[in-house]
Amino acid sequence: MTETTQMRTAPSGDGERSPEFRLAMDVLSGLRQDLFHDAFAYRPLPLVATDGRLTRRLSGRRRSYATRLPHAVVAALAMIAMFGGSAGGAMDGPVALLSGLVCAAPVLATLVRPVGAFWMSMAATPLVALLDGSLGEWPWQPGVFICHLTVLVVVAIRTRPRTAAWMWALTAAYSLFAETVIGDGEYNTSAPMLLLSALALLMVAVRHVRREARQEVTAQRTVTAHERSRRTLLEERTTIARELHDVVAHHMSVVAIQAEAAPYRVENPPEELERAFATIRENAVAALTELRRVLGVVRAEGYEAPDAPQPTLADLDALLDNVRDAGLSVEKAVTGAVRELPPGVELSAYRIVQEALSNSLRHAPGATARVEVSYVLGGLGLRIVNGSMPQPSLVKPSPGAGHGITGMRERVSMLDGEMTVGPTDDGGYEVAVFLPFTARTEGEA
Repeated sequence: MTETTQMRTAPSGDGERSPEFRLAMDVLSGLRQDLFHDAFAYRPLPLVATDGRLTRRLSGRRRSYATRLPHAVVAALAMIAMFGGSAGGAMDGPVALLSGLVCAAPVLATLVRPVGAFWMSMAATPLVALLDGSLGEWPWQPGVFICHLTVLVVVAIRTRPRTAAWMWALTAAYSLFAETVIGDGEYNTSAPMLLLSALALLMVAVRHVRREARQEVTAQRTVTAHERSRRTLLEERTTIARELHDVVAHHMSVVAIQAEAAPYRVENPPEELERAFATIRENAVAALTELRRVLGVVRAEGYEAPDAPQPTLADLDALLDNVRDAGLSVEKAVTGAVRELPPGVELSAYRIVQEALSNSLRHAPGATARVEVSYVLGGLGLRIVNGSMPQPSLVKPSPGAGHGITGMRERVSMLDGEMTVGPTDDGGYEVAVFLPFTARTEGEA
C-alpha cells in the first residue's frame, strides 16, 4: 500500500516523460542548435583547395584565381538578386536601389555568416514589400525570390542536411502565414518557392550524404591498410622469431650434447673438468628450456619445427638452381674472404636473397638477375638486382601482397643493418643490404 502510494505521488523526472514529449524536446533542441545558437557567428567561406580535380589542371595565376571561384559565383548571384529587387514593382530611383541592396545583402552575407544570412533573407521579404508598396504580393517578389532561394542553397551547402530541413520548414511556415493572413490571395508565389527550394535542397542533401560516405570509405580504407600493415609486420616478426628459435635451439642442443660427451673423450679426466662440463651442460639445458618457454609462444598452432637446421649461405647455390628452374636467369658473385658467420646473420642473409629473387620472379618475369655477396670487414654486404622485363613478354607480372619488402626490412632492422631498395636506371630493381657483425677472434672461439 505504501509503495503503491509512493509510486503514484512521486514526481516524474525527465526519464519518465512520454516518448512524444522527449521527441518534441529533441526537435526543439535541434532547431535551437542549428538556427538560433550563434546564428551570426563569423564563418568565412574557405578557398577551394589547389589540389582539387579542377584546380590541379590549371597552372600559375589561373589556379590562384580558381581558388576564389565560389566567392565569385556568390557575388554574381548577389548582383542578379540586386537587379531583380530593383527592377520589380513601381519603384524607381533611390527606393529601387535600396530594394536591390536589401535583396543582395543576404546573398553576400552567406560568405561570412551563413545562418545569419538566412534570417536576413527572411527579414528582407517584408521590407522589400513595404518599399514596393505591394504587400498583397508578399512574400516572394522577384528580387527576394532569387535572394531567398540562393541563400537556402548556399547555406545548405555550407552546413548540414538537418539545417537545410529546418530552413525549408520555416520558409514553408512563413509562406503559409504570409499568404493566408496578410496576402490578398491573388498571387501565389509560395508554391514555386517551396517546390524549387525543396528540389535544390534535396540535391544538396544527396551531395552531403555522398561526400560523407566517400569520406567514411576513405577513412575505413586507411584504417584497413594500417591494420593490414600492422598484421603483416606482426606475422613477419613471428616468422623471424620462430626461425631464430629453431636456430638457437639447435645450437644450444649441440652445446649440451658436446658438454656431456666431452669428459668421456679424455682418459681419467680431473674432477674439476667433469664439474665444469657438467655445469656447462646444466646451463645449456636450462637456457634451452627457458628459450622454448619464452619463444615457444610465437609458434602458430600446428607448427612443427623443421627436421634440418635452418638454411645458411652455404645453401645459396641450391636456391639459385631452384630459381633458374623457375625461369629466372640469375648469376652469383662472391667477393671477400668467405667465412662462417653468426647463425642469425646467415639465416637472415639467405631469407633476404630468397625473397628478393621471388620478387623478381613475380614482378619481372623473363628478366635477368644478379646476386652479389660481399664479405667485408665488420659485416656482410648483399646486392640483388634484376633487369627490366623484356617487351613483349608472354608472362605477365603477378604482384603479391606487398609483404616481401616489409619482411626484409624487419630482418635487417633486427640485426641493426642498413637496407636500400628502389628502381635502377635501366628499368630494373635493386635491393642492397649491409648486415653488421663482430668477427670472433681465436681466443674468443
